[in-house]
This record gives sequence, C-alpha cells and structure tokens, in this order.
Amino acid sequence: MKLFVSEGNPHCLKVLAALGVTGVQCDVQYVNHEERVVPFLSRPTLPALLLPSGLHLFSSNAICRYLFEVSGKDSSERCNQWLEWEATDLQPALLQALHMAVLQGKGSEVSKVLQGPLNYLDQSLSKGNTPYLTGEAVSVADVVLWAALYPILSDSSLALGECKSVKTWFDRGAAVMCSFQAAAQKVLQGKGLQGMKSYMQRQPAPQSSQCRDTQSCNSNPAEGEEGERVVSEEEMEAAAVTFSKGLNACPLATNRQHPILPQEGKRNLLVTSALPYVNNVPHLGNIIGCVLSADVFSRYGRLRGWNMLFVCGTDEYGTATENKAREEGLTPQQICDKYHAIHSSIYKWFQIDFDFFGRTTTEKQTEIAQNIFWRLHKHDFLVEDTVEQLRCESCQRFLADRFVEGTCPHCSYPEARGDQCDKCGRLINAVELREPQCKVCRQTPVIRSSKHLFLDLPKVFYVWFDAPIGYLSITANYTDKWEKWWKNPHQVELYNFMAKDNVPFHSVVFPCSLLGAQDNYTLVNHLVATEYLNYEDTKFSKSRGVGVFGDMAKDTGIPSDVWRFYLLYVRPEGQDSAFSWADMATKNNSELLNNLGNFINRAGMFVTKFFEGCVPAIELQQEDKKLLALVGWELQQYIQLMDKVKIRDALKHILNISRHGNQYIQVNEPWKKIKGGDIERQRAGTVTGLSVNIACLLSVMLFPYMPTVSQTIRDQLNAPQSCINAMLQGTGTFVCALSAGHRVGTVSPLFQKLEVDQIEALKKKFGGQQKTAQTAASTQPAAVPAPLAEVAMVNGVDPEKAKQLTLAVTEQGEKVRALKAQKAEKAVITAEVTKLLDLKKQLALAEGKSPEPAPQKGKKK
Repeated sequence: MKLFVSEGNPHCLKVLAALGVTGVQCDVQYVNHEERVVPFLSRPTLPALLLPSGLHLFSSNAICRYLFEVSGKDSSERCNQWLEWEATDLQPALLQALHMAVLQGKGSEVSKVLQGPLNYLDQSLSKGNTPYLTGEAVSVADVVLWAALYPILSDSSLALGECKSVKTWFDRGAAVMCSFQAAAQKVLQGKGLQGMKSYMQRQPAPQSSQCRDTQSCNSNPAEGEEGERVVSEEEMEAAAVTFSKGLNACPLATNRQHPILPQEGKRNLLVTSALPYVNNVPHLGNIIGCVLSADVFSRYGRLRGWNMLFVCGTDEYGTATENKAREEGLTPQQICDKYHAIHSSIYKWFQIDFDFFGRTTTEKQTEIAQNIFWRLHKHDFLVEDTVEQLRCESCQRFLADRFVEGTCPHCSYPEARGDQCDKCGRLINAVELREPQCKVCRQTPVIRSSKHLFLDLPKVFYVWFDAPIGYLSITANYTDKWEKWWKNPHQVELYNFMAKDNVPFHSVVFPCSLLGAQDNYTLVNHLVATEYLNYEDTKFSKSRGVGVFGDMAKDTGIPSDVWRFYLLYVRPEGQDSAFSWADMATKNNSELLNNLGNFINRAGMFVTKFFEGCVPAIELQQEDKKLLALVGWELQQYIQLMDKVKIRDALKHILNISRHGNQYIQVNEPWKKIKGGDIERQRAGTVTGLSVNIACLLSVMLFPYMPTVSQTIRDQLNAPQSCINAMLQGTGTFVCALSAGHRVGTVSPLFQKLEVDQIEALKKKFGGQQKTAQTAASTQPAAVPAPLAEVAMVNGVDPEKAKQLTLAVTEQGEKVRALKAQKAEKAVITAEVTKLLDLKKQLALAEGKSPEPAPQKGKKK
C-alpha cells in the first residue's frame, strides 16, 4: 500500500495518526498539493491511499477506518456516529476557525466558532465515564477527532475556554500517539498553524456558522451586508481601463451543435438533474431542487465558454408507476406516456434548456443496467442475504416500498412511505413503520423473510439499482458516442443536481456501482444538493390541494421568469426555506419592479428622451470610476459564487449592482443636468451612457436566472450579440458594450406590480380549499365516499363543490391540451378526455344542471 499526503494539509494529519496507532505497514509519499494521484478524479484530492488491488481511497475518514479494519479493529455503531459528527459538524467549524487563525490573523475569535462543537464533545466525554469516546480502548473515532483538533488544541496562543474533559482526553491521546508527533511536525513544517497557510489559501472561504444557522432563506440577500465597499485608487483606474477596451476583440456566440461531445483543451461539464418520477406532477420544490438549479448553472457555464451537456428525463420504472396506473385505470405504459408529456410541457414553460430530456423505458436502459449488474456480479460485489419484508396476505404478495405506508418511526408523520419519510427525510426500512398498511387493499401486512441481492457495502440502502443508471441510458439515446462522456473521467467533470433526500443514493450507491463495474466510468465530481422548499407553513400536497404544482403556475398569469427569480431567490441552499405568496409579491415589487426594473428602464429612457435614442459620449470622472470599480467587484463575486454553484448567493450581487446604479442616478440627477449648460449636459450624458452600459451588463448576468427578461433587455438596448460572451470571461470583464452613437431600441417597463387582492386570491386558491370542501361534504349523510358523493343541496346546487370542480375541469383541460400538443398516443389522450367529460358531468350536477349534453343543432340524427 502507498499513502499519499501533502505538507500543510490538516486532513493528512488524521491518516498519519491512524497509521501510527494501527502499525499497518505502508509506504508514505509526500507530494505537492496540486498533484493528481487518483487517476479518475479531475481535481487533486489528498490524502489518498493506493490499495494492493489498484483501487484508491481518497476520503481521510474512510482511509482511517480501512487502516483500523486491516489491523483487526472493526468500527462500532457508536464509532461511526462520531465519525459522521466529525465530518458534518466539527469539520465546517474547524475549517472556519483555521481560516480565521491562519489567513485573517483572528486567533482570538476562534473560540467563538468552536464553542458549540467543543462543548458537545466535552459534555459527551464527561457523561461517558470512559477514557475514550467509545470505551476503554482507543478507537478510530478518537484518532480522527484527536488529529482533526491537533492544530488548534496544541497551539497555546488560542484561548479555547474550559472544556476540561476535552483537554484530559487530548492529553491522554498525545501519550498514546507519541509516534505521530514527528509526522505532525513534518506536515505542519514545524510552523504550527502557519504551516497550513499555503494549503488554506487554496481553499474557498468558508461560510460562517452564524450565517448558516441564523440567516433566513427568505430574507433579502442584501440584508446584513456591511456598508458600501471602500475601493482604492488602483482599483478605480484598473476598472476604467478595462471599461474603455470595449467589445472589439470578443468573439460572437455560436449556436450549439448536436450532439455535444467532449473537446480537447476545453472544460467539459456533464450536468444531470435528478430524474423525476413519471407518476406525478412536479411541485415548486421539485423544480427548484433539481431541474431549475441545473438549468441556471448550465446556462451560466455556456456563457463562461465551457463545453456543457445537460441531460435529464423521467424515471419510469418501479412500483410508483404501477400504483399510479392502478389509481387511474390505465396501463403502466399509458401512465408513462401521459406524465412524460406533462413533465416535458411543464419544464418547457419554465424555460428549462435541456440538451436532451429523455426517459428510462428504453432498450439502452436495459442494456447498460444489465451490463453494470453482470460486471458487479463478476467481480463479487453482489451478496445474497435474507431480510425481513412486509407481505400482504390479502394480495398474496411481498410489498415493495411504494406499496406500503404507515407512521414514521422517527417523526410520527402518518403518511410515511416504505422507503423514506417525506416529512423528516429519513430513510426507512418498511418493517420499521408503525401501523403499516398495504396501499392496494388497506389491510395490515405481516412480516416475512425473503432473499435479496445487495451491493457489498457496509451500510444498507434501499434504492432502485437501475434508477441513476438512467443518466447513462438517456445520454446513450442522445448520442451513440455516450461513452465519451460517461467513460472519460480524465476529461469530464460530472455535476449531479438533486434534493437532499437523494444524496445517499448519488454519493454511495451509484458511484460504488460504477466503481465496482471497473469500466473506467466518470464519477461525480460535484454533488449539488438543496434542502427542502416548503409551501407557506406546511408541505406541498396534490391530494390536499395545497401548494403550486408545475402545471398550475402558468395559470396564475405570473410570467415564468418571475417564478424562476423568486424560486432562485429563496433557493434552499443551506437550510429548508418556504414559498410564501406575500414574500413573492414583496420581492417582485421591491427587487424586480422598484430596484432592477426601475434602474434599467430609467437608463434606457434617458437615452431615448434626452439623447434622441443614441448613447451619449462618456467622459469618466472619479465618481464614475468608483462606480465602475464597485460594479466590477460585484461581477467578480458573482462569478466566484456561480463557479461554486452558490446560485442564491450570487443573485444578490446582480441586485447590488442595480442598487448602485439607482443611487448613482439619484445623486447625479441627469434629468436636471440635461437642462443646464454644456458641462452639465456632458455630465448628464456620462451618467446616462454609463448607466445604460451597466444595464447591458445586468442583462448578461440575468441570463441564467431570467432568460426572457435578459433577451428583452438586450433587444430594448439593441445590444451587440457579442456582449453575452464577453462579460463573464476570466474573473469578470465589465467593458463598454454600448459605445457613443449606439442607437437603442424601444424601451418599455420590464415588470408589473403584483397587487394585494391578486396575491390573496392566489393564496386562497392554492391553500387547500379542496380538502376543506371535501371534509365539509363528508359530514353530510351520504351513501358513497364524500369526494364522489352527489350531495343534495338547495335546489340540487352545491356552490362550493362547483367551485372546486371548475378548477378541476380547467386543470384537466390543460392536461388534455398538453397531451395533444405533445402528440401523445391516442389511447392516452382518449383516457384523459374521458376523465375530462366525467368531471364536466359532475360539475353540471353540482350546478344543478342536466348532465346530459345539449342536442347539437344542424346535425341529422
């Protein structure tokens, strides 16, 4: 075995400590930070352990566990819990503490950052009544935590408070790990914390824990920001020089040529969005968590000049499809055809710009999934085991996860599925459910044993083996040269976008399957996961009529770009967030209408009104150069954040630029100066010319977020096509795209105000009124279930039910139109038309009318 480590890297301390404690024989090689030792990873990753089999481990904690297992010391469940805590709770705080101490010289503030984790560790040690974390002997958890804390706890200049139990435990560990001291000195180069400086400078600045824990995801991204940034004379002059260069040397954008394949000398990014189940209509949370976030990043990457392929499709296999087919009286294939068309229509309306949107019910899916399965079997990575499973004696079948529901054992949510709870997000084994029910017959199932195949992993996950393989087969249906993307780890970076409930499958099961196949597959480089988006103060529920679903958004009259903006504004990047109608109206009216739209419209109107539609000459003064520097800095921050897929955080810098612009216009008052002498008129021209160029920059930065608005701005400004590519090159280049004499087009307002009564009506419409109506109806004497009961009201009229059925008829009519537009199979359309006619019949009864169609005039019988 060979262990690769680098000087200054704190993660290398952990593996060296584990090596010293276990005594495992292993060659240790020190390499440069930037050296790639794991051949299939596109970025340098250290430490890394080369195993005798030729495989690599490249997670420090995984390497430590492996060394302990090789030495005959297995990890207990308690030990695994400590390792998870170290990775998810301690490491983010440690990274921030090291950043402050090493790069910012704020060693005195380290104790505040580490107070929470250290207090938790101290309390656990004091309560445990054992010398080490998991018992009487040193475990891998002790080694990992001890080495992780070594740089901080061994520095006497850092005041870390009491934590007596932690200090006792740390001193005890130092005696055991005496052989580690020399290796630690080499990693830290005898310089203590400062030995990490070179390594830390290469790491992105961590987000503060205070921001992570306390900032509301629905708050204004600009709230809490410090005052206006101070810019130096050098920054002002540099910004002015860059601005004066113009677009002369910038190439024109080229249209995408399909099929898109990796190219030598370019950054090749393969972007996937979690495959939506075909059995339902996506709600706003589904859209922001997967397809919309991936779309924004893909659009941004193309502007950066990267070679991007963005694929997605509907996941059409599994019991979820079978269940839906049973509910709607259709075959599984008809369900797949119907909902694939609905998904396609929704994503098209939201302007999701896939390179290819496919589906999994294809021959390629069968071929590739079977190939990976048999390769895993050949390499002995599949094991057979007997497990307990729920069986419905009434249906005479074992129940797959989607055929059973019950009460969540973790949070007591009453409608948890047999694989996962939609409320708390925890993975569930179906036999753990309380009060389980078969979804087909509603009988209580019994527990029986059955044999299954498992991937040979230390942890059990229940997931459809073939589901993520859909990414590969969808790409294979896009191009027969799909392996150039999926079997090309040296050239391709893979970005997986998903919500947090999909992380275990994409971080463990899928990459392990590809690794086990040993066929040079491209593995995920960037796993981009969001938290959950809730609806107001509850969860989205189609059955209860709560929340906005994709097929309903276009019926609100609010443009898709505004929907995109708000969903990205509240994108749950660090914690769960919530969609709120009132907040959406506020953000539309304040940020879009009064801030962004106001600035862009004023800049364009000044050109039209005061300078006969031609951009005036610009003569920069110090105040203008300061504005250029501020705008340039915001652009650089936007690019840095977007490069890291911090989509929500990057949006604030667009809005900051328009705020700078509005303030600049307000202070200089060009509408007054245009009426003055030559000097004042020249000043009005400079302010107008600079403002309209900032508007052009904003159109480029907005393109990933609001593509239609972006194009509208460029059309109104008659902006050169090359501006879309020029501004986002390198670290950001704000150049003069609209030079003196450039003629703008017709300028008009970009956004409309959302009125209070309009929002209140929408909030009521999507607030679960249907469930209320059904509940009320169920209290009436009826011979059939309430949702189907034709309850006799005054003169046979039921106004509330008629209102709900009117909405249902409208929604079903949209589905039928979407299917016809997609040219779905005739049988699918016929089934949906039948459903529509039945809804119209129920509506007629609720309105007290005859359900029989009126005789058609002018036709012979």
